Amino acid sequence: MALRIITADERLAIERMIKVAIFGRSGEGKTSLLWTLLATTTLFWDLEAGDLAVEGWPGDTVRPRTWEECRDLAAFIGGPNPALRDEQPYSQAHYTSVCAKFGDPSSLDRYETLFIDSITVAGRLCLQWCRGQPEAFAERTGKPDLRGAYGLHGREMIAWLTQLQHTRGKNVIFVGILDEKVDDFNRKLFVPQIDGSKTGLELPGIVDEVLTLAAIKGEDGQLRRALVCQTLNPWGYPAKDRSGRLDMVEEPHLGRLFAKIRGPARPIAERLALPAPTPALPAPANTPTA
Repeated sequence: MALRIITADERLAIERMIKVAIFGRSGEGKTSLLWTLLATTTLFWDLEAGDLAVEGWPGDTVRPRTWEECRDLAAFIGGPNPALRDEQPYSQAHYTSVCAKFGDPSSLDRYETLFIDSITVAGRLCLQWCRGQPEAFAERTGKPDLRGAYGLHGREMIAWLTQLQHTRGKNVIFVGILDEKVDDFNRKLFVPQIDGSKTGLELPGIVDEVLTLAAIKGEDGQLRRALVCQTLNPWGYPAKDRSGRLDMVEEPHLGRLFAKIRGPARPIAERLALPAPTPALPAPANTPTA
């Protein structure tokens, strides 16, 4: 079999699907961002059972209640991973079993965007499941071993996120709660509220965009909701823009935000912010030359 090389023209012709993590304090209005997406092509993963903010939203919803259901949905939507063994989640065997349970996967073709609310609750469901697995108990004594449970939790969450990341045909939006903490030097820190440390540390490397929904003071002194999109921001909010198209602060409208990300790219020199070349300094008169 010949090596399959994707040409530049083929790659540029593929529609870019976007993976986003959005964090914000409780009550900031994260779930309400669902109103800014096209309802007919969006599937709402309601993990929090907190859909009062979007009461009347005319889109479709799924409500997984266990970690096994979260994994099955990720396998059903993302398809099989050929690198995995049959006994592993997201393998061909897992995919075949969930297709037998849920039906024809083409039923999801009409959805372009998955809105998962929230990754915070998904982490809790995962940890609850992990604490009942053999890895969560000491081999000799049989007593609970939290280190083993959290180790398994980190692996499970990263595998789940990676499975959804590789769902090329859909945008995926992970919503999560943002915690405000103070370090040992009394400095304010903002961190995602996810059980365990591994998921929060690795999530920015998995998704394309990390955004923080926050109240930002405008030029008129009034507070307005906005999405902070760039890593270097004066508030210290977690943010990242892989597209290079977003400003530091964008309006809280995901439909227009996605359109901007898919828009024309900025010039390479502007995206990379390369400094001007420094002219070479002349060698001192007493320095021998080779």
